[in-house]
Amino acid sequence: MARVTTSDTVGDADRRQDGPGGPGCESSAGDEGGPPPLPRWQMRLRRFGYAARPRAGVRERLTPPFPAPDPRLGAVLGLGPELSLRLARWAAWGGPLLVALLAGALRFWQLGSPHAVIFDETYYAKDAWSLIHFGYEGTWPDNANERILGDPQRIPLSPEGSYVVHPTVGKWVIGLGEAVFGLDPFGWRFMTALLGTLSVLMLCRIGRRLFRSTALGCLAGALMAVDGLHFVMSRVALLDLVVMFWVLAAFGCLLVDRDRSRERLAARLPRAGTDAGDGSGAPLPHAAVGDRTRLGWRPWRLAAGVCLGLACATKWNGLYVLAAFGLLTVLWDVGARRTAGASRPVPAMLTRDAGPAFLSLPCVAVATYIASWTGWFATSGGYFRNWADEQGAAGPWGWLPGPLRSLWHYESEVYDFHVNLTSGHTYQSNPWSWLVLGRPVSYFYESPEAGSDGCTDKAEGCAREVLALGTPVLWWAACAALLYVAYRWLLRRDWRAGAILCGVAAGYLPWFLYQERTIFLFYAVVFLPFLCLGLAMAAGALTGPPGADDRRRTLGVVGVGVVGLLIVWNFVYFWPIYTGQTIPLGEWRHRMWLDSWI
Repeated sequence: MARVTTSDTVGDADRRQDGPGGPGCESSAGDEGGPPPLPRWQMRLRRFGYAARPRAGVRERLTPPFPAPDPRLGAVLGLGPELSLRLARWAAWGGPLLVALLAGALRFWQLGSPHAVIFDETYYAKDAWSLIHFGYEGTWPDNANERILGDPQRIPLSPEGSYVVHPTVGKWVIGLGEAVFGLDPFGWRFMTALLGTLSVLMLCRIGRRLFRSTALGCLAGALMAVDGLHFVMSRVALLDLVVMFWVLAAFGCLLVDRDRSRERLAARLPRAGTDAGDGSGAPLPHAAVGDRTRLGWRPWRLAAGVCLGLACATKWNGLYVLAAFGLLTVLWDVGARRTAGASRPVPAMLTRDAGPAFLSLPCVAVATYIASWTGWFATSGGYFRNWADEQGAAGPWGWLPGPLRSLWHYESEVYDFHVNLTSGHTYQSNPWSWLVLGRPVSYFYESPEAGSDGCTDKAEGCAREVLALGTPVLWWAACAALLYVAYRWLLRRDWRAGAILCGVAAGYLPWFLYQERTIFLFYAVVFLPFLCLGLAMAAGALTGPPGADDRRRTLGVVGVGVVGLLIVWNFVYFWPIYTGQTIPLGEWRHRMWLDSWI
């Protein structure tokens, strides 16, 4: 077994990124060189043998380096030194691409099956087709599904505007697949399968940047590739996978922005042995640099604002993520300025960074949201499109253009609908049960009799189901991993753990405000990528800290490997009820581990 290098563990990243004061908060030194004095509590604990963790330089704490390519894997495979080095360099992109290729092969396999309109596809697939052709959601008769799936196909779409309760971006995305492949199950599922595949690739790269480890990044992506909830949501034309894609893209953009802005701060710091900062010594914290430096043009944060606007324009729960990520990015700026030596990092952030952050995230997101309604604005047939014209210009908002007032009225009506949606549903669930998969959602179910649809069980018959169920071993392990991540954030002040918890909290906690509302477990797909990052972080810790001996490393790698194989086995075991395969009823019952899954 090849030895796992320290650069591929969380522990090594800790050593480079964390100081005794915590990530982003390590240094409060001013112009003088040398380490700042230890806090009083550390001085007291030294009497009992306490030793502070080794501290990296300010440059490494601002912008931790990526690990150098390690050619040992190529050597194990019998490659020469040059090919081994090329393989190591290729792995930074090659590894994520291979994981994404596997995820794509799984998601596109028999994508058109079941050949049916399942669950809420009855809304979004047809609304998407209407958007592509009219620019707004038209009206469909009650028997539209049968006529769409019939042979010959008939598409009974009326141009009369229909009342819909979700914004347009997710349906535009679904409509792109329909525009290319037609109004059939493969066509309306194509784009969600594509975004599901791309999200796995993004998570691999995001994990690599977060942990400074290609192995841990690929592990996070591979975990999401074999999660049942992500898999099923990638194969149905629903909106929540689209929300997850934009949220994950925004998180990745903010990570890149964090690195780029810290690089600018590090470049402005003076160096040891010089006054002007143009020497060759190590950078030193400097109060003037930390307090006064403007970080300039930050295109990655603007891109994050666009992505968050697209998330909100798919479903409104993106608003909570927008607020959480906005707070996260300015706190990162506070930490960067403190590490650079700012004497007053919070005021420095408020005067230098808060305004641009507000323009880049909320303002850009609002502009993106309004722009997503272009089709509705450009036509006259959409629901409530002419409401302002019918009401006249009376009222305090009469100065606004009529289309904007009409949109505001439409959105207020939709908000009332959502908050008052309390009608019962067979598969609704309370968010308290989501992390343990208490009540998954059945999207499709049939009971084929013997001799039909591949059923060979003459005694009991068969079952055919598509169940939106996360891979149980993965989710239950993620519950334990979240405890470790919380420990890393609360007691070790690890910024990476805080970022992961922020993603989970933004996608999960807001639903506790609406426990009386009709809500479903599949909403949890929005924060699933952060559960996978938490698992990867815990796996890195299990492989051992820097300097661990070979026995410790081997035990850690074996432990992680065993859990990983259990997750893969679990995904394979539930494959038939993820893909709607016909199986004997007895085998279906064996997969109903909890009574609440039925």
